[in-house]
Amino acid sequence: YTKDLKKTKVIGKVVRAICIMDHPIPNTNNVSSIQIILPQKQLNRNSDIYVTMVSSEHAVCAKGLYIAIVSTTVETNNPEAEIEPALKLLGNILEMFVSISDIHEPINDAKSENLFITKSYDATSHFESASLDVLAIYEQITGEKLDLNIEPSEEDDEF
Repeated sequence: YTKDLKKTKVIGKVVRAICIMDHPIPNTNNVSSIQIILPQKQLNRNSDIYVTMVSSEHAVCAKGLYIAIVSTTVETNNPEAEIEPALKLLGNILEMFVSISDIHEPINDAKSENLFITKSYDATSHFESASLDVLAIYEQITGEKLDLNIEPSEEDDEF
């Protein structure tokens, strides 16, 4: 929504594959959800490859189906080939949807414009960078760090 305002710049691309399967990821003890990170150094890459799998236990697909999402930061002119090591882990894939998206970061003067823009989602599957971005924007707006270490009050102890 801010792209047309020229308040962000593209800093890279991310490739994502959403895969529908009729089985959990092989060799994972038939778990209903899992996160796997393929380390960059083991793959001779600059970025990790992320795999997340969820199932009907998470109310995201029909019973007996599994959804795996594979993502990484694009480093070559062949993004789909970059996620191949992760796709090989999945076993048979019934359907796959691949997208390549720009990664944007804000370039505006947020305080003077009173327009605070988050960065695009990166390739990580655990939302750590998105959470840190929200905390940074909170601090920009309020001038204070958000303290998430709130001690319960005596009233809370009664419940």
